[in-house]
Amino acid sequence: MVIGVIAFISFLFPNHVQFTYEFEKGQSWRYSDLDAPFDFAIRKPAENIERERQAVLDNFSPHYEVQFDREKESKRLFNEEFRTQLEQDDSANQFPDVARNPKKYQNYGLAFLDRLFKRGIVQLASSHSSEGRDFVIVVQRGNLQEQRTLSNLLNEEAAKEQLSDSLPYSRLREPEFLFPILENVIQPNIVYSDSLTQQFKSRELANLSTSSGMVRKGELIIQREDVITDEAYQKLVSLKEQYQVEVSAQRSIYGVLFGYILLTSLIIGVYLMYLQLYAREIYASFWKLLFVFLWIVVYSYLVYVVESVDVLSAYLIPFCIVPIVIKTFYDARLALFTHIVVVLIASFLSSLGYEFTFLHILAGIVVLLSDVDTRDWSRFFYSILYIFLAYSLAYLGLSLIKEGKLSTIDWNVYTWIFINVFLTLLAYPLIPLLERFFGFTSSISLMELSDMNRPLLRELALKAPGTLQHSLQVANLAEGAAQRIGANPLLVKVAALYHDVGKTTKPAFFIENQSGKNPHDEISFLDSAKIIIGHVEEGVAMAKKHRLPNVLIDFIRTHHGTTRTEFFYRSYIKENPGTEFDEDLFRYPGPRPVTKEETILMMADSIEAACKSLNNPSEKELNDFIDKIIAGKITQGQLEDSQMSFQELEECKQVFKQIMKSVHHVRIEYPEEKKEL
Repeated sequence: MVIGVIAFISFLFPNHVQFTYEFEKGQSWRYSDLDAPFDFAIRKPAENIERERQAVLDNFSPHYEVQFDREKESKRLFNEEFRTQLEQDDSANQFPDVARNPKKYQNYGLAFLDRLFKRGIVQLASSHSSEGRDFVIVVQRGNLQEQRTLSNLLNEEAAKEQLSDSLPYSRLREPEFLFPILENVIQPNIVYSDSLTQQFKSRELANLSTSSGMVRKGELIIQREDVITDEAYQKLVSLKEQYQVEVSAQRSIYGVLFGYILLTSLIIGVYLMYLQLYAREIYASFWKLLFVFLWIVVYSYLVYVVESVDVLSAYLIPFCIVPIVIKTFYDARLALFTHIVVVLIASFLSSLGYEFTFLHILAGIVVLLSDVDTRDWSRFFYSILYIFLAYSLAYLGLSLIKEGKLSTIDWNVYTWIFINVFLTLLAYPLIPLLERFFGFTSSISLMELSDMNRPLLRELALKAPGTLQHSLQVANLAEGAAQRIGANPLLVKVAALYHDVGKTTKPAFFIENQSGKNPHDEISFLDSAKIIIGHVEEGVAMAKKHRLPNVLIDFIRTHHGTTRTEFFYRSYIKENPGTEFDEDLFRYPGPRPVTKEETILMMADSIEAACKSLNNPSEKELNDFIDKIIAGKITQGQLEDSQMSFQELEECKQVFKQIMKSVHHVRIEYPEEKKEL
């Protein structure tokens, strides 16, 4: 799996070499003097290129084309209609001069059309219909081009008006014969050509120069400690672009790929060492290891996709989801370490430089310092606000270092940062989804399971109310101890509520539920021990049936460890002296508690149950009794597998004493004062 992750990530990296130097405008050049390693053009700043490009677009005139076919068609139609009108029966009587001199009238009509077409009858495109008379177009007449304003051209309506104005002064005796014929055949001969317009527009844009000079090989670009001015910055940017072209062509892409594989392997190798040393539970489990490595793969691919889309920025990727989710299931240290590994690998894929790495690592630290808690919406939204402030202020600081003034800062980045922070809210729905897929237990699920209306707890309240009260007291004890030593108080509290659910099958056999005759009086000590011990297996079966998380089932199994049912064990020996028997018949199956939370629950359960036997104890009696119970667990070896330290054990003991003292209403004993006579 690890090899597959390394291979997948490595092939996402670019296959060209990286530029040797990091630089920012306005900063000092911290490297040695830099000479040009080869000839290269100085690229104009992007804003200058865009300004020149926009100027070309603003001053560009659309292209219209002369349609010679339309001119020929108009003349053909004129000749046809002229002959048709001339051949009518009453034509000779109505227009005798036309009948005598048809060629004269026909030639005049054709010449008039030539004059109109020579001047030009334009048909404007809809996008140009609102332009004024000074609007300039380029008229393409064959291979010739000329710029014309609309005031020098005719439209169809103006051409017909010119016909009305010209015919009466034509020296023809019967000009009215030509008027309807010419009016019908006049049509625009200059029309918009989108293909020509785009062709010449592209040509003009392509002719724009993107460079403003040359740097020759060996020429000094910048000296050590010089401030990187705008001019020097453009030279460095141009060198960087050309470097990747020139050097990449000379270097093997396999060498570049090997470099990325080496770096990725190093980071992931260090991460694996951390897991082996400080998170062995994850290191030993394929699914848990898959869970943490999944974040590295997903975020690497996200950065790769975003970088391949020009309109997007890698700042929009919500990296803070990683520490939020991992902290929910594990601890803050693992969350921070994983977040740093994810950002370091993703930074190889990003073109944003060290700013990208700095901002995201800082935001991850803020997430953990804000003590984000997905159970508490108010705290969760405050954490989101802190993340936004961290990103915003850090980016502002970096921009001021680079630009030196507010007016030149790229404020659009704040839009990407806002989207990033908004997408971080996805951590909330992701948690239950990942929880079910990987079999984790989140604080959200624990809060749901602590609801007293849950089926198992409702059944416990109805069938074994005494056990429920015992469980609530144990939950109170365990939660206080967990808070004191930094364990998971919510987990141990919920576990305490469910640890004795197995007693609901035979509630009357447990003393907290008895109100009359004791059913143990009617059965043997072996059977009594079997019933008492059986509540553990019954509880496990019920928990599985109701699909409780495995972590809670482990609490049910371990809350008695491998201790004995001491009362029935000693009673059996007393009744059967010298008889050999299997001691395991009186011993819980275990296993012994391992985690701090399991250890706390075992002690809290024993202390709460045992202290009920005390009748108005003094503070010393209560403290000695609690010490005796915990010492008994140690003597019996129940804490041998526990992760709890002796110091933490002492702190838990102090919490138990304080809470039980309050439960038993123990008062401080004041010495009697001698009365003065």
